[in-house]
Amino acid sequence: MNPSKPNVVLILNDDMGYSDIGCYGGEIDTPNLDRLAANGLRFSQFYNTARCSPSRASMLTGLHPHQTGVGILTYDSGPEGYAGNLNQKCVTIPQALKGNGYKTYMSGKWHVSSSLTKPTDSWPLQRGFDEFFGTIIGAGSFYDPNTLTRGNVNVEHEAKKEGFFYTDAISDQAVAYIEGHQRDNPGTPFFEYVAYTAPHWPLHAHDEDIAKYKGRFDKGWDKLREARLQKLVDSGLLNAAWKLTDRDPTQPPWTEGAPDKAWILRCMEVYAAQIDRMDQGIGRILRALEKSGQMDNTIVIFLSDNGACAEDIPEEVTIDELVNKLMIAKSHTRSGEPVHFGNDPSRMPGPENTYQSYGPAWANLSNAPFRLYKHWIHEGGISTPMIVHWPKGIADKGAVRHTPGYLPDIMATILDLTGTQYPKTFENRPVEPLEGKSLAPVLKNDALPERPMFWEHEGNAAMRIGKWKLVRDHPKAWELYDMEADRTELHNLASAHPQRVAEMALQYEAWADRCGVIPRAQIVALMRSQGVTKAFWEKADE
Repeated sequence: MNPSKPNVVLILNDDMGYSDIGCYGGEIDTPNLDRLAANGLRFSQFYNTARCSPSRASMLTGLHPHQTGVGILTYDSGPEGYAGNLNQKCVTIPQALKGNGYKTYMSGKWHVSSSLTKPTDSWPLQRGFDEFFGTIIGAGSFYDPNTLTRGNVNVEHEAKKEGFFYTDAISDQAVAYIEGHQRDNPGTPFFEYVAYTAPHWPLHAHDEDIAKYKGRFDKGWDKLREARLQKLVDSGLLNAAWKLTDRDPTQPPWTEGAPDKAWILRCMEVYAAQIDRMDQGIGRILRALEKSGQMDNTIVIFLSDNGACAEDIPEEVTIDELVNKLMIAKSHTRSGEPVHFGNDPSRMPGPENTYQSYGPAWANLSNAPFRLYKHWIHEGGISTPMIVHWPKGIADKGAVRHTPGYLPDIMATILDLTGTQYPKTFENRPVEPLEGKSLAPVLKNDALPERPMFWEHEGNAAMRIGKWKLVRDHPKAWELYDMEADRTELHNLASAHPQRVAEMALQYEAWADRCGVIPRAQIVALMRSQGVTKAFWEKADE
């Protein structure tokens, strides 16, 4: 029998753009996500926090990243708010739900702890999960990932088994949790967090998945960006008045050609295959819910942690740093073959002995029709597809919701829909008040009272209230956009509305001060003095 309290399956993927999946205008086959969208809701203006760790910290706690201790990444950047570690001033979704009788499970990428090999109070079991399988680190080989952990125990030996592939392992474990829960805890509600690393680099995928996409992207990024925008408009997700942004000015027109075009196409084909494999796994999760009789009373939420990633490999990061300091790669395959690092057109991506990324031009396609990428707070950096599916609680099936929302709202919404109180204290210590607002009313009607939203990452910053968005590409000046008329941020209105810019900037500064945001120059100086890897601060210092 289904519990009266709904189950929750929260699915987060990694470094995927706004328009990649089929139901958001993309060319990639995602029938299972498309099915969720057709029978649930798609959000057109939902925002993440522009980077892996801060997004996870914000989503899991309902706070802003700096309040949780994860102001940049999971490397200690010095001051409070930048320790790279979930602090004791926040409470997580599973910690709150356990107080309401929920069993809690996690499969996949954690990436909110600075301790990568030794359990601490910022590891999953210590932050509310009854069971955990996944990686503590934020990236790595899909064939042989570092920090693979079960509970609090390293299980990297499990990746040595023939056929291991991390995306499949995440999906299979999520299915096993659902099956085990139904067997061992019937009538008890559950929360399951499924955190894929796909399609984050490196470009690793199965040959049969890659083969599906042969020829799929041959029209090139220019034509495909145009086609995606049209599909987004036709589906009601975007306004026809919003024009396509220009191609990234650092990238050539597709028609110019290149001697390595076969490699360029292969990069996008492998990227698509990574998402395809994830969708296949989501299909298995959905079938497990159906088989257990839990689908109707399970809230399924899907979204991405940031916009598409334009990073090249290596990008001012040495192999020694990738392997030994950052721990996001291994120097040899499981069979002992050397891994070849870097975007080398003489080597096709996909196999275990490669470590590559798909680059700015394809990331520009993934974020179509917006500009900029992961790291930035312009729309290309923070816009995510978001699907909410709940047969028992959503009547307006297949509809689009245009009400803006962002990651702190995820916890608030889950607590609201499950009847869970957000605590003022946890384990005899005070916790920060919840920053997010519940989107539960939006499941019925496309409206919420107007409220300000704020972001900051590496000095890039924004605030949005109503139709107005103030945003900056650090260290440049503030820009102002009318998001009703120009969501693709083509017409900077800052000079026409100086008073509005000044007022919104003051609101931003008040928020930044309250939430512990430290000026980027101070963070850069601290990281320099501590010998933190240059790649984490060099761009802001240019």
